[in-house]
Amino acid sequence: MWSSSRPFNSKAQEKRESDMSDTKNKLQTGDQAPDFTAQGNGGTDISLSDHKGKTTILYFYPKDNTPGCTAQACAFRDILSDLQDINAHVIGVSKDSVKKHDNFIAKYDLNFPLISDEDGTLCDAYGVWKEKSMYGKTFMGIERTTFVIDENGIIRNIWRKVKVKSHITEITEFLSNMKKAA
Repeated sequence: MWSSSRPFNSKAQEKRESDMSDTKNKLQTGDQAPDFTAQGNGGTDISLSDHKGKTTILYFYPKDNTPGCTAQACAFRDILSDLQDINAHVIGVSKDSVKKHDNFIAKYDLNFPLISDEDGTLCDAYGVWKEKSMYGKTFMGIERTTFVIDENGIIRNIWRKVKVKSHITEITEFLSNMKKAA
């Protein structure tokens, strides 16, 4: 099963593109976060620069309405008021359509925006479009990744290959320590 909307050429070419993406777009802590304007739920434009002055939790996830992605989104929903108390907010990104995002938000009463990155521009800019494997098959997809971006647009932490169960605790501990150090 392919999660990519891109035309498939060959496994070797997909692997080369993934490897190039790994080196070309490997963002690190301390880097300036790539700015973006992208379409979010409800058809609204969302820009990272619109959130200067706030801490942004930008998380990339594979697909709406799957067990892990739903658990992650609901966990963010449940702590959003605590995050807002420390001037932080959440933006989720996947390659799902705006309509799918709208349905996902309504179904789970999500209280933060989701960006539709159907063409993969944002995934490429943040280096999260990777070769993955499941049940012996390889395919291209979004590597579950979270970026904490400070109020000046600097990446303060990156979690790659996120494990959903412990992730919210990791983020809240990191943000608490980040605020104490400020």
